[in-house]
Amino acid sequence: MLDKVKCECGHVNPIGTELCEACGKPFEDTGGPLNMRYEGVARRSQVYQKTIVDHVWNFFASVKIAVWLIAITLVASMFGTIYPQQLFIPSNANPYQYYPETYGFGGYLYVAFGLHNMYGSWWFVTLLVMIGISLVICSIDRCVPLYRALNNQKVIRHRNFLSRLRLFGKVETDDSDQVLEQATALLEKKRYSVRREENGVLGEKGRFSRWGPYINHIGLIIFLIGTLMKIFPGFSLESYIWLRDGEVAPVPGTTEYYIKSEGFELDTYSPDEFISNKNAEEQPLVAKEFKTKAVLYEMVQDPETKESELVEVKRHTIVVNDPLEYRGLKFFQSDFRPNELSQLIFAMVHKDTQEVIGDITVDLLHPESTYELKNGYEVELLEYYPDFELDQNKEPITKSNIPNNPAFIFNLKSPEHPEGEKSWIFLGKTIEMPGAENDYSLKMINVKMHQVSGLLIRKELGLPVIFFGAFVSMIGLIMGFYWQHRRIWIQREGREIWIGAHTNKNWFGLQKEVEYVIEQTGLEIDSETLDQEGNKA
Repeated sequence: MLDKVKCECGHVNPIGTELCEACGKPFEDTGGPLNMRYEGVARRSQVYQKTIVDHVWNFFASVKIAVWLIAITLVASMFGTIYPQQLFIPSNANPYQYYPETYGFGGYLYVAFGLHNMYGSWWFVTLLVMIGISLVICSIDRCVPLYRALNNQKVIRHRNFLSRLRLFGKVETDDSDQVLEQATALLEKKRYSVRREENGVLGEKGRFSRWGPYINHIGLIIFLIGTLMKIFPGFSLESYIWLRDGEVAPVPGTTEYYIKSEGFELDTYSPDEFISNKNAEEQPLVAKEFKTKAVLYEMVQDPETKESELVEVKRHTIVVNDPLEYRGLKFFQSDFRPNELSQLIFAMVHKDTQEVIGDITVDLLHPESTYELKNGYEVELLEYYPDFELDQNKEPITKSNIPNNPAFIFNLKSPEHPEGEKSWIFLGKTIEMPGAENDYSLKMINVKMHQVSGLLIRKELGLPVIFFGAFVSMIGLIMGFYWQHRRIWIQREGREIWIGAHTNKNWFGLQKEVEYVIEQTGLEIDSETLDQEGNKA
């Protein structure tokens, strides 16, 4: 089977071409205006339809499919905003429990269908990849043959091509050479790029606007690449950390960075700053400003000793909307927990004599297993529940690692009781083991608290790529909206001058320019004859 079509002008066109790329001759004379959307070029999706590769290509080359993919993605994105994504719920919460408990049956459906972590899910990423593939194939399928056709076009066009243009007229003249000379000067005056041959003139301007949609596609592809960079390790990070005063903690998601809080400060509104009918004692505390004095460290290895140490790289007071930034990492002030329990101080007391044997300090974040006292006295920490609760089987559990409701099982050893006396200790309450009468007990004598700052940590290396893609896309939109590709052909056919014109939009403006050329050259072609579509500009 032939895969080329040779025109009478000598140009060889790919099979499926509707208009000769050189002279514009229609290969099928169906009458009526020409289809000039893609210059009548042969597109791969319209010609090759046999192999699996052809079917895949044709599927993604369809604009209708691309629109459907975008619509499905937009609708899916809307569902992802019904409830907060998993990233924005408490970090220690189980999403399969949190959503149903917080939002009811709707929350159950939300997590059951995987919408709680939608934007990183495989199916959402697949939709984005399919949109990107569609943009690439749509662009190649149209842009490459269109570029070839525009570069191959000749000045002298086939008679059937000119006569079937929307703007076309012809008139007899005795001085065609002078008309062509005048037309060349007039078109140049109108800033057309003019090509002249013996029997014709082609004026063209704004061809670059034809590439606007494809530049827009390139921008969207870059935008999608920046979006998909989130799924690759090292390009994106979004995590949360609770940082206590004086604490140095590793930055989640990194291996070389540590952050320290040198102090959290909270400023609240006074009752006088609110207009309310409530008493001052009943007014809730409302935060006016909260900030963290933070220091960022990087783990650096000494090249000589091969030992690693923390080196300070940046110091910044983090305020809402004023994050600490370093090499793409951003630490945002997000939340706080004022007056969190830090340490509990207990005194070991003889119950009968009330003699104080000594005291121990229990760090609620890092408790020790054994606390040594004088003269052979010792306190063992057998069990620790930072956030005590009883489960369905009445067994003790901890809801979290945060010391909101600490509970302990201590074993108090003394010379009289070398094996120890066990007792449960809650905040403000002590329970001895059933059937046991202990001689010694622990009495809480002091409580220490600290401030806790909640920092949101983000790293988006794909963000500049997203912005660049949006910028490129905007350039393409401006090119396509504000400029038009205009062409005017003027050529001699015997004793007649034929004039034809085409544009991809703004026919009214093109017709005015054609009428200007006709008027200045003295040709007698009226507007109604010129516009074959009935002056539908």
